[in-house]
Amino acid sequence: MQLDKFTDYALRVLMTLAVRAPDRVPTSAIAAGYGLSEHHLSKVATELVRCGFVVSERGRGGGLTLARPAGEINIGAVVRALRGDTPVAECFGTGSTCLVLPACGLRAPLAAAQEAYFSTLDGFQLADVVKPKSALARLLAF
Repeated sequence: MQLDKFTDYALRVLMTLAVRAPDRVPTSAIAAGYGLSEHHLSKVATELVRCGFVVSERGRGGGLTLARPAGEINIGAVVRALRGDTPVAECFGTGSTCLVLPACGLRAPLAAAQEAYFSTLDGFQLADVVKPKSALARLLAF
C-alpha cells in the first residue's frame, strides 16, 4: 500500500497542527515549511475541514487548528476519509477489464492486505505519531 501525495500532505498538516496546538497555523506557513505548493495545500486543508478533522478561520490571525484533540483523531479514519473508495487494484473497482478476473486468486490476498493496512493504521491516533513533540516542534518551527 502506498499513500497518495494528497493523503501524505494531509497527514503532514495534521501533525503540524498537533505539534503547534493550540496555535492557529496559516496554510501558507505550512506550505512554505514543507516546500509545497500553497494552492495544493489549500485543497488539502479544505478537504480536512470538510471531513471534520480541522477548523479553518479566515482573516487576520486566522489559520488552521485541529477540530478535536490529537488523541481523538484516528490515523486510519483520516486515511480512509481522504482515500475514499480508491481500490487497491483495478479488479476491486467497477468496470474491470481484467481477462482473468473470473478465476483470479489474487483478489482475496489483496483484500486481506488492504484490511491489514487499515487495521494497523486504526491502532494509532494523531497524538501517537507526534510523541517526539519537542523534536518535531524544532523541525516544524515555521
